[in-house]
Amino acid sequence: MSSVLYDAQGPRAKRRNILYTAGFLVVLAAVLWWVYKSLDDKGQLEWALWKPFFSGTEAYSTYIWPGLQNTLKAAALSMVIALPLGAVLGIARLSDHAWIRIPVGAVVEFFRAIPVLVLMIFGNALYSEYTDVPSDDRPLYAVVTGLVLYNASVLAEIVRAGILALPKGQSEAALAIGLRKNQVMRLILLPQSVTAMLPALVSQLVVIVKDTALGGAVLTFPELLASVNPMAGYYGANTIASFTVVAVIYLVINFSLTSFASWLEGRLRRRKKSTGAVLGAQDVADIAGTAATGAGGTAGVLDLTGPVVGDDVSKD
Repeated sequence: MSSVLYDAQGPRAKRRNILYTAGFLVVLAAVLWWVYKSLDDKGQLEWALWKPFFSGTEAYSTYIWPGLQNTLKAAALSMVIALPLGAVLGIARLSDHAWIRIPVGAVVEFFRAIPVLVLMIFGNALYSEYTDVPSDDRPLYAVVTGLVLYNASVLAEIVRAGILALPKGQSEAALAIGLRKNQVMRLILLPQSVTAMLPALVSQLVVIVKDTALGGAVLTFPELLASVNPMAGYYGANTIASFTVVAVIYLVINFSLTSFASWLEGRLRRRKKSTGAVLGAQDVADIAGTAATGAGGTAGVLDLTGPVVGDDVSKD
């Protein structure tokens, strides 16, 4: 059976796809067996190495939970600051005024081109030389600064692309009924573009969570991944087990973010569906008058209550 998107597969194509699938499964099983055999030969699957994570809470309360708290704290602060800042920068890049658009574009391109690790190191040196931030808090400040500067510039491009992806007719229709440019952006463009931008926004939030590990690797920020070395040393060099547990925690956090984003996107799309109600001419005039006057009046609005083309005027 064919559709408008693709042609139905024939018998030869179906057999070929079955062979490809079977071959992939065989290769995957071989890779998994090789990984299992290598770990088993090196004694990495012994129960003694995994026991601390399944027979008590000491490993979690002493090492994993404090690191996870710092990771979530740095990520949350970065998200709270980077999201609105990125939205403002993205909207500013669409400004009709060159004195706003050009400097903002230069700032966005500058911070988007610099690796986030360099921004963290620069922030740490800046706080060390020119501020009174305590040395214990300095890594957190540096990590948040680097994440905010880099991700706000990336989010600005996401916002700008999402708004530009909308049909120009949206803006033209809003301006035609008397809305100002800031009203067009706030009431028409942003609400519609949020749904389209949501997957990219959540992907960037996942990047923020993962990039907190850079602070632990370079700035001695005590985040989740940095807890692996002391934990593995205390429990007898169970490095593979420690990394596996930490990786599973990252998977749970990031999967929760993407699942929430999928649910929210579906909810927003359902809410935007039309109810099927037909507006009368007076309803349209009232809406247009509200937008044009800002007070619900109909001043400056065309009279839409007259006879519609196709009506039999002689009946009146």
